[in-house]
Amino acid sequence: MAIDPITLLMFALIALLIFFMFRNGKKRQAAMQELQSGLRPGAEVMLQSGIFGTIDSVDEEDNKVTVRSGTSTFVVHRNAISQIVAPVDAPADVAAADLAPDDDPAFGERLANGNVDAGVADASDDVKKASDETIDRAANESDIERPDADNQGGEQTPKA
Repeated sequence: MAIDPITLLMFALIALLIFFMFRNGKKRQAAMQELQSGLRPGAEVMLQSGIFGTIDSVDEEDNKVTVRSGTSTFVVHRNAISQIVAPVDAPADVAAADLAPDDDPAFGERLANGNVDAGVADASDDVKKASDETIDRAANESDIERPDADNQGGEQTPKA
């Protein structure tokens, strides 16, 4: 008895559906495990009801978490926490403070002695020279006068 191609295709699609269901379940389980392992005192969390708060304590035995929000304190089940907003391990201020300061000044930043960084000044001179050359070339090709100090608006007027 021969199996027709449509039946074979249906079995293949069902097998693919089952594969993706198991894969999605494992991803959800891993995400839940990561969330539960991140529940530590000091972490900022959001409850499923939309309340934001900070974890005061975690009771692993009873699956309870004490959350402080403003002046109120809640005792909730661990599963009531939907996401961790700011984990305890990596606060942004500490991570930035650990980095060594960059020796190069930022673009446009002045040095301690009041001089502009030579590299920035050279780059701005190069840009100005290139723009002047482009304006001169365009003026020569199209009989348009180059904007000067008298023509502050940058308007270009045709030559008479």
